[in-house]
Amino acid sequence: MTERAVPQIPSVAVLPRRLPSLVWLVPIIAALIGVWLVAVTWLEKGPTITIRFGTAEGIEAGKTKIRYKEVDIGDVRAIGLSDDRKSVVVSAQLIKSARDLLAQDSKFFVVRPRISGGTVSGLSTLLSGAYIGIDPGSAHETSKSFVGLENPPVVTGDVPGREFNLHGEEIGSLDYGTPVFYRHINVGHVTRYSLDPNGTSVDVGVFVNAPYDRFVSSKTRFWHASGVDLSVDANGVKLSTESLASLVEGGVAFQDLPDLPSAGEPVSSATSFTLYPNRAQALRLPDQHGQRFVMYFPESVRGLNLGAPVDFRGIVIGEVRSLDVEYESGGGFIRFPVEIEVFPDRLRSRVRNGSAPRSYSRPQTKLIVDGLVAHGMRGELKTGNFLTGQLYIALDFYPEAARAAVDWSRDPPVVPTVPGGLGKIQDAVSRIAAKLDKVPLDRLSAELSQTLLSVDETLKSSRQLIGQLDSQVAPQATRTFNEAEQALRSANAVLGQDAPLQRDVQDALKQVAESARALAVLADYLERHPESLLRGKAKDPR
Repeated sequence: MTERAVPQIPSVAVLPRRLPSLVWLVPIIAALIGVWLVAVTWLEKGPTITIRFGTAEGIEAGKTKIRYKEVDIGDVRAIGLSDDRKSVVVSAQLIKSARDLLAQDSKFFVVRPRISGGTVSGLSTLLSGAYIGIDPGSAHETSKSFVGLENPPVVTGDVPGREFNLHGEEIGSLDYGTPVFYRHINVGHVTRYSLDPNGTSVDVGVFVNAPYDRFVSSKTRFWHASGVDLSVDANGVKLSTESLASLVEGGVAFQDLPDLPSAGEPVSSATSFTLYPNRAQALRLPDQHGQRFVMYFPESVRGLNLGAPVDFRGIVIGEVRSLDVEYESGGGFIRFPVEIEVFPDRLRSRVRNGSAPRSYSRPQTKLIVDGLVAHGMRGELKTGNFLTGQLYIALDFYPEAARAAVDWSRDPPVVPTVPGGLGKIQDAVSRIAAKLDKVPLDRLSAELSQTLLSVDETLKSSRQLIGQLDSQVAPQATRTFNEAEQALRSANAVLGQDAPLQRDVQDALKQVAESARALAVLADYLERHPESLLRGKAKDPR
């Protein structure tokens, strides 16, 4: 058997590899890219902050953005409740470049559609949704935890201007964003308001934009310019408004005091001012050296209110301070003292070179008042407004008035007065009625009847005499006397006691007397109700 030959298998020489396989390059490159992306992300990652709000209305995690000047600088990552469950805590991630905006006094707020102070804001969020805005602060310290504002700031920190504090009795119609006017120009807004700790006044913050803030000085006055200022007083009906916009949204106005010898000094930001209720009170010059007097009026003081003006020939030199009642127990005499305060400085003299007004001391004031009263100056009640019946005190000269002097022994001194206009009319009508009542109508009628009877008897005697005359003269004389008798009978019929003329005369005299009494009643009614001249007599409630 023949053995089969085994073929020879070639051998391959395997050399060791000096380089790794290219397949491993892919995961290595992927790992390097991942590390690079992580490093870049970590290096570009901005700070994470927390903001506390009262409510999360309009805020959604992953959707709500944080914006500064309408540029996205971060987004909301999570929303949760605070530990006390009284607020919500919003966690937000910002970009790296926004790190400089996180000053300790930076302000965060939610921008939503809002109507405040007559202005509409945040309308763009109706489509895009609410977002969180930021107003960067100026502090050097930074922070990552903030308390958000419930209302967006009306003025952001990058707006040039200054903020001032106002203190007033009430807030009126002011609100966030209410405009501030200077000579009817909108120059700022109301930024805040709060109640003072004592609860007796309010604190209002206003921001005046540059360059108008330079018009605020130490002599500037602020007042309410809200809506319509309607005042009805002894000076009449006054209607004023700052602008058409203030009718809807109200406002605050300011202006320097007029007629001052020197300009006001510049003031710094956060300076406090008084917020007056209206323009008249704000721009009224400050009164000094006030002197109080007392007046006693013979008529009713109904319609004279506190604050009513004291007018001296068209110039208001004072006002009514109090109304009271005095009763003397011995004689039972009741008087109604009216205390007024007069400012003699308002009766000041000015020279043409514009020097300051002259102020009068108390001895000079006494000398001046005594001289005026000696020349007939008296106080009188006058009706300032027939619509409301309000009175004011007028000082004028009455040469016919009885001599009088100021009683300086009293405190306050007593100034003499004269009856008012309606009081004079009432006194005159009363005197006429009293004189008519004294006319003896019955006695005059009786005397007239006796006179007519005497004339009738005289005619009878004449007729007898005529019968004895000559027959030629008798017919003519008889005819004449007959005509005279007829005339006397006609007169007797007209002037007799029961004659119509007599009754008409008596009735006319009685009507005159009744008319005089009616005029007296009318004058008394007009004194108590002067407004009836315009509105008529009020209906009886029964």
